[in-house]
Amino acid sequence: MSKRVVLVVLDSVGIGFSADADEYGDRGANTLGHIADSAGLDIPNMHRMGLGNIAPLHGLPSLGTTSAAYGMAKEVSKGKDTTTGHWEIAGQILSEPFPTYPNGFPEDIISAFEKATGRKTIGNKVASGTAIIEELGDQHVASGDLIVYTSADSVFQIAAHEEVVSFEELYKYCEIAREQLNVGRVIARPFVGKNGNYTRTSNRHDYSLEPSENMLTRIKAAGKDSIGVGKIFDIYAGKGFTDHVYTKSNEDGIDQTIEYLKKDNNGLIFTNLVDFDMLFGHRRDLIGYRDALEYFDQRLPEIMDAMKEDDVLIITADHGNDPIFKGTDHTREHIPILVYGKKVKPVNIGFRNTFADIGTTIEELLLNEAPTTGSFASMIL
Repeated sequence: MSKRVVLVVLDSVGIGFSADADEYGDRGANTLGHIADSAGLDIPNMHRMGLGNIAPLHGLPSLGTTSAAYGMAKEVSKGKDTTTGHWEIAGQILSEPFPTYPNGFPEDIISAFEKATGRKTIGNKVASGTAIIEELGDQHVASGDLIVYTSADSVFQIAAHEEVVSFEELYKYCEIAREQLNVGRVIARPFVGKNGNYTRTSNRHDYSLEPSENMLTRIKAAGKDSIGVGKIFDIYAGKGFTDHVYTKSNEDGIDQTIEYLKKDNNGLIFTNLVDFDMLFGHRRDLIGYRDALEYFDQRLPEIMDAMKEDDVLIITADHGNDPIFKGTDHTREHIPILVYGKKVKPVNIGFRNTFADIGTTIEELLLNEAPTTGSFASMIL
């Protein structure tokens, strides 16, 4: 039984397209593989943990002895978005995907939203968040109309300049949309700047549907700490958490994780590092993505040094976002799993049949429950 588990999701760091990738138009995608092939990866700490043992990665040969347990998992749920991936990790598998709107939102949805908010909208199409504020930012500033857009994921995103619509007001509009829509997430996307030179701010806020009972709610019900770092709290609509902190960047997320490790808590510290996806995957920034992976690897020893004797660190992902693949959207990929701890056996945990094996394992580690199908706790301790 472990006193604490630290679960770090490297948002979008997939490790190769899944068997059903054709259903999503993603055959050939490989986030980590293509970054390693095209830009090289200097990540000695994750290499020693066994990342190169999970799947072939250029420059990261398989090792005879690793410093961590390693494996990978496939996604069972329908979809390839953040909410779907995270919910499956926590044990909730979706048999039907969240609705998507590749041609923009129907007129009845937009009309109902405009009536409820008292503001007109512009955009209403699939778009990159940075591109659409460059395209429509001036029009928004002049008119006050809200920029509404979506992506291949189930999202209703609202962008507004903070000097035109305060982010507090923008949050209220998102709450209205959340009540009206069944999309996976409604996302506030505030930005600043002038004359076509606009920059999104860190005041982003996600509004997810509420999940069912899951790993988080059971950990909390058992009297354990359930701590969210980054956008984790929003992904689960706040359900099942005892504490949380929002973060401004991967650097901030790592810092906050280390700070929680230094405290006397007992349970789960659940961190999402979103920059991989938001800043580099969606923007198809190969070099930025590589640099972010190398930065995380450089900080890994600090996380490990802050861990106590019985702590367990699990590093994984929630989907892919291959920066050299077509389009600008998530990719249907397997996710890597690296498990480190002073008492963790450096074994191959194999190919897991669902992301939910991660959550099942965490529950066995923290709650001292009888082994459950899918748990790899007995393999690593």
